Amino acid sequence: MFDSTNFKVFDFNEGVPYVSITSNGITFNKSVIMKMSYPAYVRLYINEVDKQIAIQACDEKDDKAVAFFKEKANGILSIRWNSKDLIHTISRMCNWDLKKISYRVNGILIPESSVMLFDLKDATPMS
Repeated sequence: MFDSTNFKVFDFNEGVPYVSITSNGITFNKSVIMKMSYPAYVRLYINEVDKQIAIQACDEKDDKAVAFFKEKANGILSIRWNSKDLIHTISRMCNWDLKKISYRVNGILIPESSVMLFDLKDATPMS
């Protein structure tokens, strides 16, 4: 007999969490949302020294909380932030010309902190 006590069923629908960074905005894919358990609010952290960004699930009353996941009628699971200040900050920090090249960065879930970490040094150009 199989004891499933210490196992979790693998969800093939989740996939690899990533963020796309373009001159028009930042898009978190459905895997980020699913792996973070559909947080309604997050805080965005920027580490300019190590060229990283992170989002952490939080309460809407937390300082600097920003709306994240809200179920859409069309069923699409992605989050897009169009903040020009954020786009310019990341572009400057990484010395990227986002008008010429867009980037994709895989995320690493840190479940005990409800954080998804993106190391921008590991970004791959998108075609």
